Amino acid sequence: MSQTLGDVVSLLHTWYPPSTADSWDAVGLVLGDPEQPVRKVLFAVDPTLEVAQEAADWGADLLVVHHPLFLTPVNGFAATTPKGRTAATLVKAGCALLTAHTNADQAEDGVSEAMAKALGLEDLAPIVPGSGGDFDRLIVYVPADAAPPVRAAMAEAGAGQLGHYDHCSWQSAGEGRFRPLEGADPAIGTVGTLEVVPEERIEVVLPRARRTAVVRAMIAAHPYEEPAYNLVEMVDPGLASTGTGRRGTVAPMSLAAFAEHVAAVLPETVGGIRVAGDPEREVKRVAVCGGAGDFLLDRLAGSDLDVFVTSDLRHHRASEFVEAGGPALVDVSHWAAESMWLPVVSGKLQEALGDTVETRVSEIRTDPWTTRL
Repeated sequence: MSQTLGDVVSLLHTWYPPSTADSWDAVGLVLGDPEQPVRKVLFAVDPTLEVAQEAADWGADLLVVHHPLFLTPVNGFAATTPKGRTAATLVKAGCALLTAHTNADQAEDGVSEAMAKALGLEDLAPIVPGSGGDFDRLIVYVPADAAPPVRAAMAEAGAGQLGHYDHCSWQSAGEGRFRPLEGADPAIGTVGTLEVVPEERIEVVLPRARRTAVVRAMIAAHPYEEPAYNLVEMVDPGLASTGTGRRGTVAPMSLAAFAEHVAAVLPETVGGIRVAGDPEREVKRVAVCGGAGDFLLDRLAGSDLDVFVTSDLRHHRASEFVEAGGPALVDVSHWAAESMWLPVVSGKLQEALGDTVETRVSEIRTDPWTTRL
């Protein structure tokens, strides 16, 4: 069975949802018709002209890159500009383009996780856990015989979905007391008389975005003129397996030995790697962030980590971090760190789609530095 571009994009977006990308980012399908067939998919870090030409020469139907071709808005992309030439090369070859940037950074089997696993880290967890989503808890009291339709109405409106389960709720029996006053039109009881009614307490969890829809559905299905209910905003416990960076452990070794290990695992670049810290310092607890990670330095300064591996560290930030007694620093090539993700996502797609699609990792090193003197 052949795959369409829409099929492949949908699968990639399942693993790396565009909704999890940072607000400033530009991710998703950039070029291509969702109905076009896809038989070959090439993966690369950067959408350079050389990579686009490699995709065209190989006959790729889709090029998946980490860095956006257009990170900022443009008025056009004529082939007289570098980015325009890249786009023109892909269009001429009938090759679509998809970007997975910060949405791939945070995901399971994403950029930072791939880097962490390549370095042999175990017991992985995000440095900054991603949001588990904004949820509410709705508690409503309903006569026992009306509980099933009220539960069903809330479920149909979007409540009670937990992971791979739906129609989830909790229910307990009790007694409801009320006295209808003048002007009321009670479904049970009479005006002026105190009533005691067997009731059920129903609790459901719902996405905050569905709050109004669920409450309206509950009220519409409830037999009472004035249903009694509570709506509580839930706090994210910070247990998400996705998020920024990764931290974990390695077998104890010196900082010098760990740095040599990093250099051996990552692709070689002319910039090599830089180390800040005592070479004899013992390393066991490690944090990594694929790409530029100096925005995490303040968070990590007082942590129990032994070393932080990332890219593009600036002089003053790194100097102040080390002077303050923080973890040691290992600064690596931005491209090399993020390239660890390419075989992971290529393998995931190949495994998911079998022999209907052929995948390949670009052989071009798009690290911008070419000479070191």
